[in-house]
Amino acid sequence: MSKTIGWARRLKVAADAKGLVGHAGAVLLRRCADQTGLTSALSEALRVRGRSPGWDRGVVLVQLAVAICLGATAMADIAVLDHQAAVFGAAPSDATVRRALAELDAKAFARIAQARATVRAHVWGLLAGREQGFPWISTAGRILSGWIVIDMDATLITAVSAKQGAAATYKRGFGFHPLGAWCANTCEVLAMRLRPGNAGSNTAADHISVLAQAIAQIPARFRRHLIVRCDGAGASHELIEHITALNGSRRRVHFVVGWKVTEQDEAAIGKLPSASWRPAVEQDGLMQDDADVAEITGLNERLDLWPAGTRLIVRRSKPSRRHERKLTDFEKATGWRYQITATSIDVLPKVPGSHHGWFLDALYRHRGAAEDQVKAGKAQGLRNLPSKMWHVNAAWMLSANIAADLTCWTRLLGLDDQPDLADAEVHTLRFRLWHLPGRLVRHARDAILRIPADWPWATAFTTCWDRLAALPNPG
Repeated sequence: MSKTIGWARRLKVAADAKGLVGHAGAVLLRRCADQTGLTSALSEALRVRGRSPGWDRGVVLVQLAVAICLGATAMADIAVLDHQAAVFGAAPSDATVRRALAELDAKAFARIAQARATVRAHVWGLLAGREQGFPWISTAGRILSGWIVIDMDATLITAVSAKQGAAATYKRGFGFHPLGAWCANTCEVLAMRLRPGNAGSNTAADHISVLAQAIAQIPARFRRHLIVRCDGAGASHELIEHITALNGSRRRVHFVVGWKVTEQDEAAIGKLPSASWRPAVEQDGLMQDDADVAEITGLNERLDLWPAGTRLIVRRSKPSRRHERKLTDFEKATGWRYQITATSIDVLPKVPGSHHGWFLDALYRHRGAAEDQVKAGKAQGLRNLPSKMWHVNAAWMLSANIAADLTCWTRLLGLDDQPDLADAEVHTLRFRLWHLPGRLVRHARDAILRIPADWPWATAFTTCWDRLAALPNPG
């Protein structure tokens, strides 16, 4: 017998085991939802007077979010929770999930948003009360204490079949073009709007609406100092003017956005003295050897059309081979590739060096974290919208956003000091924690979920459970 299959010589497989719990990590996610008050808040938000459905709609939404965290991509995948029936009780059927999503109308969405905001305020209070405090952003080696950063970005979701609202996309595909807003501090999904595939990248009305929903999700005491970031495709006069108008005596809102480089901008860059350029910096504060930054605010007449106080920071870097075909004549002549950031930041109080161009350039480049959150969202339910109906897909997208928040909260409240898990991506968490097998046993009227003692992350699993179980109930 070949040595390559010798291991299977005396191995038999039988599907007759009892007491096993597949994807045991679901208990961490569900415990997080219950302990933070999310389950009860959603149940209250979706309660309808005079109607008693067989399934609590808040529980259905949380169970679906847990299934999405585990990897569900369709409503039928709720069946994965049958493996936890001995722990949670019976799981809702896919028909129940479909009915629950189909029932959500505009009023229900508004109540869910209010419930999420209330729970988020409780969670942020818990984060602020930790020994290490609230997770403030670190950029260019500086901590932005007191500042909440909102990242806005749009993404494409392919539809492989005809679905209501699906349309041709700018990349010659077919599907949807949702617009989202994330909190860079915590990686939570603050708001997301489902849009047809042909929705514009710089549709100001959509950006203003999503931004308003995102700010409403931020607890009141954290709204006083905000930074809004988006790329050049999303930046528009209307959005920048709206952000500027949000400023008041008790609130400061800055923008840091991409800027489309024109010939007029290149002319301003050409006027820069060579001594104006300073080395760009990495996110840890170390200088870069192959990139420089400078400011062209006073050299560019385009700024006359933008809000007062807008600054332009230009970055030059050596073009890579993939950029060579898109270089302008000016870039070819100078041998550099140029990118510009527009911002309203003059200086951030208590953040040393925040007025310098190298800091503002690094702050904008930190926006790459938004692309990571888009990738994480697609790994948690947003790669495909499973229904042919628009409103059901909108409800699925909301469930995926709740799933993303559950992942963030479980990580921040239970795994923050675990080096292999604190910043782990979705697939890593599934491999190391969520999909861990367990066995449910009963002893002295207690149910005990046993996981492998030699699993490399067994201690992290039990520590996370203990921390979540010890969280104070929301007031």
